[in-house]
Amino acid sequence: MRRVGICEERGTGVDKVVFETEFHQLPAPIWEKQEGAFRVTLFAPKALRDMDKHEKVHACYLHACLRYVNREPVTNTSLRERFRVEPGNAAIVSRIIRDAIEAGRIKPVEEGQAKKAARYLPWWA
Repeated sequence: MRRVGICEERGTGVDKVVFETEFHQLPAPIWEKQEGAFRVTLFAPKALRDMDKHEKVHACYLHACLRYVNREPVTNTSLRERFRVEPGNAAIVSRIIRDAIEAGRIKPVEEGQAKKAARYLPWWA
């Protein structure tokens, strides 16, 4: 697999997959550990309005993970860019962030921070 460029040993494969799904506006991939195997499911493009709550929260979480490895927190602006939401529809992204916090997938960098300047990290950071 390494000889044909599909596999590597550096450990950046997941980061590359998440980056490409965001770049091409695809729903977040799903990773599943099976007995003796590991399966990744990639999805065809899907509009934000066609994603269910779980898909949006999962995409928000993976966005937070990708931003974290690049030493940047998630902001409302970064998530708007990820989903290509117009600034006038920022409430949509705020709702996704709130749902991701409630699901325990992301957390605020600082408690009590102003909503407008709020920054978030993956739950484990």
